[in-house]
Amino acid sequence: MAPQDRSTQHERPRDGTARHPGPADNPLTSTALAAIQRTSAVDTVRARISLAVDLGLLAPGERLPNIPTTAAALGVAEITVRRALSALEREGVVTRRPGRGGGTFIAERPRAHTVPQVVAYTQDSARVHRLVDERAVLETGFAHLAATRRDPDALAVLDACVAAMDEAETWADFHTADKRFHLGIAHAAGLPQALEIYGRVTRELYPYFLPYPMAYLRESNEEHRQLRAALADHDPARAGQLAHEHVCALHRTMYVGLTAEETGE
Repeated sequence: MAPQDRSTQHERPRDGTARHPGPADNPLTSTALAAIQRTSAVDTVRARISLAVDLGLLAPGERLPNIPTTAAALGVAEITVRRALSALEREGVVTRRPGRGGGTFIAERPRAHTVPQVVAYTQDSARVHRLVDERAVLETGFAHLAATRRDPDALAVLDACVAAMDEAETWADFHTADKRFHLGIAHAAGLPQALEIYGRVTRELYPYFLPYPMAYLRESNEEHRQLRAALADHDPARAGQLAHEHVCALHRTMYVGLTAEETGE
């Protein structure tokens, strides 16, 4: 995946307020302004955590990663996370405990549907599906080309990422290594000019990712391991197929698939 992003596609001041994007901010996906682009950085963090709780991805009593780790994973400033968690505590979604063994935890009985900004994610569902398809096309091609090249350094990078995901203790740590893994394959394809297009797609898509249970994430790392093996075996067809299946699974495993299943849409 791509380097660390903001919590929306566009740059924001450190105070979390949104700036108005220009009409040509993203020539690859130049559709109407996305709903989350009209939402402040603080409110997107609130919405992502609240939606994860509503969908059962974050369990009651579960401890959240520390603020620096959460900020890095969500691509926002630490002050943004602090403000978001303070708001979620007032809203009854999380509790914060001081001292040794303290931190921020999902409330034992978290209040549901307390963050109205979650509606922005529902409004953007069609956009998310389109971005997943765009990413699938790019990563299928990257994996195919990477498998035709003999690049032991690239394989070493992927090995390090897989190991980091195996050892990750939180969804935030996993997400950081996951982004490095996918970006490593993109680099291994040997098409530096295509990386700009890939970067635009992932910068738009990553703000829609939610915290996920570690059991699910570890299962997805097995797919990473299989993809790495296909690259090492110089099997372009297999590598492309695995990359395509891995990315297209987001249609049902991201919140857009989970909410549709929940509502019967």
